Amino acid sequence: MTSILTLKNLPSSAKWALRFSLRPLSCSSQLRAAPAVQTKSKKTLAKPNVRNVVVVEGVRIPFLLSGTSYKDLMAHDLARAALSGLLHRTSVPKEVIDYIVYGTVIQEVKTSNVAREASLGAGFSDKTPAHTVTMACISSNQAITTGVGLIAAGHSDVIVAGGVELMSDIPIRHSRKMRRMMLDLNKAKTLGQRLSLISKFRMDFLIPELISVSEFSTNETMGHSADRLAAAFSVSRLEQDEYALRSHSLAKKAQDEGLLSDVVPFKVPGKDTVTKDNGIRPSTLEQMAKLKPAFIKPYGTVTAANSSFLTDGASAMLIMAEEKALAMGYKPKAYLREFLYVSQDPKDQLLLGPTYATPKVLEKAGLTMNDIDAFEFHEAFSGQILANLKAMDSDWFAQNYMGRKTKVGPPPLEKFNNWGGSLSLGHPFAATGCRLVITAANRLRKEGGQYALVAACAAGGQGHAMIVEAYPK
Repeated sequence: MTSILTLKNLPSSAKWALRFSLRPLSCSSQLRAAPAVQTKSKKTLAKPNVRNVVVVEGVRIPFLLSGTSYKDLMAHDLARAALSGLLHRTSVPKEVIDYIVYGTVIQEVKTSNVAREASLGAGFSDKTPAHTVTMACISSNQAITTGVGLIAAGHSDVIVAGGVELMSDIPIRHSRKMRRMMLDLNKAKTLGQRLSLISKFRMDFLIPELISVSEFSTNETMGHSADRLAAAFSVSRLEQDEYALRSHSLAKKAQDEGLLSDVVPFKVPGKDTVTKDNGIRPSTLEQMAKLKPAFIKPYGTVTAANSSFLTDGASAMLIMAEEKALAMGYKPKAYLREFLYVSQDPKDQLLLGPTYATPKVLEKAGLTMNDIDAFEFHEAFSGQILANLKAMDSDWFAQNYMGRKTKVGPPPLEKFNNWGGSLSLGHPFAATGCRLVITAANRLRKEGGQYALVAACAAGGQGHAMIVEAYPK
């Protein structure tokens, strides 16, 4: 038996492997399980003397694989399209918008405050302030909660929040040596100074610096972290492929049944009108099994089939103080209730944000897992989702890593990401948060539930969770 002393000296991932190696989690067996009996709660989470903040509507342009129909555009073009779609869907007068907050991750330097550039392009009043936030994959979650804070504090009544990402055209820089030479040349005043600088030029100055989707603190790609996390929690390749197939199958069903009502068409300049997400591709387990590992070769289990893909897209959401929405004649979709952010070690716990955030937000709201009717979690990788489910189902993990007496328990899969998720719908980094929230609101209306829980992991070892409450019919 491993001694406590030995266990303490092991890295986190090794400790988890010891604890979870005998605890397989079969996605397919959970899918076959009978629906759990739901304990319905009728209470509202409204608080005395605190303004209710509501979602009036949320939209997104179709999420597309990078390098496809949006490849010749800029990020502000996509954001402008989402904002225009929101205006068209809601007919909200532009002059009543108090503030606009937008998220983005890979910034285009020409439009560093993409919120402002996109809002001007969409025809919003030039008197409406706008700012841009970045918090990796939870950037639009941060945009939403920034708006919630402005409304709750009484500073604003009407906020537009959103997010945008364009992975088809990422900024690629000259090397630092080349940049320094170019800057020095710009400052040089004489021909002699310029020639002296040019004489120092070497061919390796021309090697460009490519953007790497990796952690600055660890220099590890997120896919590499997902592979290690899956191994630590003993999530098999088959389980990951099964979950990815579930995501794509549910997304295709939702798309075919018209449930993805947040999608608005976008006429791409010089091209056809895009009307639906193009990354939804149900396959077979046999075909998925043929793919080679994408990150840790040759023994890794994370592949292109069970990972979210590089995506272009944008989303936008109209949130208001409840009294303002009703005064303007709107029927809100949902209340935005308790929320919080968490952060952990970006090395071994990079993708475990939902595990840490879920019990905290439930306690903050006075709810239990049984009160939640719909779960919408960001799917970065199948292995990440399944590792979180295992961690949430472990008393040992709760006690040793979270300082909790007992586990919170895993979400039942029959309530989990029922209309697909980031693995299938796509993941434009900063736009996903709005998709999660509006999908949660739409699912509550469609399914008759009262509470939804939104959660996501993000780079830097951070995470987010929020409770969404259905608006009374």
